[in-house]
Amino acid sequence: MVKKDSNINLYFLYRDNIGLTHKKNVLSLIDYSKDEINQIILTASNIKNNKLKLSPMPFEKKTGVLIFEKPSLRTRITFETAIYELGGFPIYLSSEQIQMGKRESIKDVAKNLERWVHLIIARTFLHKTVAMLAINSSIPVINALSDKFHPCQALAFGLTIREKLNDKKKINVVFIGDGNNVCNSIMVLSAKLGWNFIACGPKGYQPDSKILYICKEISKLTGSKIEIFNNPQKAVQNADVIYTDVWTSMGQEKERALRRKIFAPYQVNSKLLLKAPKEVIVSHCLPAHRGEEITDDVLDSSKSVALDEAENRLHVQKAAIINLFS
Repeated sequence: MVKKDSNINLYFLYRDNIGLTHKKNVLSLIDYSKDEINQIILTASNIKNNKLKLSPMPFEKKTGVLIFEKPSLRTRITFETAIYELGGFPIYLSSEQIQMGKRESIKDVAKNLERWVHLIIARTFLHKTVAMLAINSSIPVINALSDKFHPCQALAFGLTIREKLNDKKKINVVFIGDGNNVCNSIMVLSAKLGWNFIACGPKGYQPDSKILYICKEISKLTGSKIEIFNNPQKAVQNADVIYTDVWTSMGQEKERALRRKIFAPYQVNSKLLLKAPKEVIVSHCLPAHRGEEITDDVLDSSKSVALDEAENRLHVQKAAIINLFS
C-alpha cells in the first residue's frame, strides 16, 4: 500500500487514505481487482448481446445527476442513455449552472445532492473535485473524466479488446502520445488484467510518476510488463493494439502550438503502422484532432476500432451502474 502523500492528487486516489470503498464509487480502477474488472466487462458484454435480463431494472425510479465542467458528446449521451435504459432519469448540470467551488462549495453540492438523487456522475478538470464529491456524499460517484483518470473509457477499451483479441493470452498495448488521463487509465487497466503496456511519448510528457509506480507494483502480481519508450518505431514492434489521444486536452489550449511541434514525431500514421505487426489494431478515445495525433487513413481504416470503443462506453457504463446498485 502506498503511504499517504502530501500531493493532493495522489492522496485522493486511495480509499484507505480517505475512508472510501470502491463498492460505492468509480473514481479510478486502481481499487478494483482483476476479477471485478472482468466481471464489469462480462456484464457489459452480456448487456450488449442481450444475454442479460434486467428485471427488475437496477436503476428503476432512480435519478442520476451529471455534473459536467467540460463539454462532451460521447460521455453525456452514453450516460444519459444508460440511466434511461436502466429505468432511471438523468439530470444534466453544466458548469455554468452549478459553479462548484465558486457559487457553492463542493461539499455543500454533494450534501444537497445526496438528499435528492441516487447517483452523481462528474466530469471535472481536477480529480480532487470528483474525490471531494465522493468524500462528502453518501451516494455513489462515478468519475466521468478528471485530469488524472478516465476509468469508463478504460473499461470500454477493455470490452473492445476482449471482443477483438479474446483468443490472445498476452496482449501488448502501446499508447502513443501524451501521458494523460486516458493513458493513465489504460495503463491501470493493463496492469490489472496482466496485459503488457508501453507508454511512448516525448520526455516531460510521460504518465504521472506516482501512478506509473503503482502500476508497476500491480504488474508484479499480474505478470504484466509496464514500460516507458521514447521511440515510437521501436515501441510498436510487437504491438497488438496502438492507442492514441489528442496532444492538447481541454484546458491546455495555450500550449497547442508548442505541443504540436513536440509531438509531431508521435503521430499514428500508415508509416508507423508499417513498423507494427500486420494484425495490429488501432484505437482512440475521441474526439480526434485529425491530421495531428492520428491521420484520416488510419482512423478510418479497417484496423481502427475507435467507433466500436465509443459504442462500448454505453455498455460498460450500464455495467458499472449495475455493479454499484446490485
